[in-house]
Amino acid sequence: MRVPEMEGRTAHWYARQRGSASQLAEFRRQAGELTRGLPAGTAILEVAPGPGYHAVELARLGHRVTGLDISRTMVEIATVRARRDRVAVDFRHGDATAMPFPDSSFDLIVCQAAFKNFLDPIAALNEMHRVLRPGGTAVIQDLNAAATREDLAGEVRRMRLSPVSALATRLTLGWLRRRAHPAEEFRRLAAASAFGDCAIEVDGVGVEVRLRS
Repeated sequence: MRVPEMEGRTAHWYARQRGSASQLAEFRRQAGELTRGLPAGTAILEVAPGPGYHAVELARLGHRVTGLDISRTMVEIATVRARRDRVAVDFRHGDATAMPFPDSSFDLIVCQAAFKNFLDPIAALNEMHRVLRPGGTAVIQDLNAAATREDLAGEVRRMRLSPVSALATRLTLGWLRRRAHPAEEFRRLAAASAFGDCAIEVDGVGVEVRLRS
């Protein structure tokens, strides 16, 4: 089953749902956690950055950030966001399974809430490995396939959306959860990729997978 393309009105709706004050604060917190201990100027790639909120926060911390998204609309939305915030991020249109970058281009790769949508996840992992520098890390953060309805409801409450948007988001998360990879599936995918292995942490609604080149 294919995921509907994030283009046009759908992309703009998604960008609005993800842009609440509480979520922007969470993106800021996540950016700080992911880059703790990294020197300024670290080369970071965000795969499928969507509206670019997280990528912008990474760039605010002084890193060289690139975003790659399959959606042309999302690239436009993210570029406007970065320009408005006066932050330099290079947002590009492209496919996670055929990245337009040379080998060993990045120190850190981040992929949030998108990996479950990739039609060829092993090819995407192999591309991440290819463009990572030796010793680099790829971090995949996505929905936990084992999350309960209560977990999802709590996550939506933290987004502080309007009642209509909250209902739509809760239904969407429930649908997307069915596409999410269980922890054992992530291990299988990592083992079948150029990475060969991974470390996994599960916490409520989310799962984090770390892979080293």
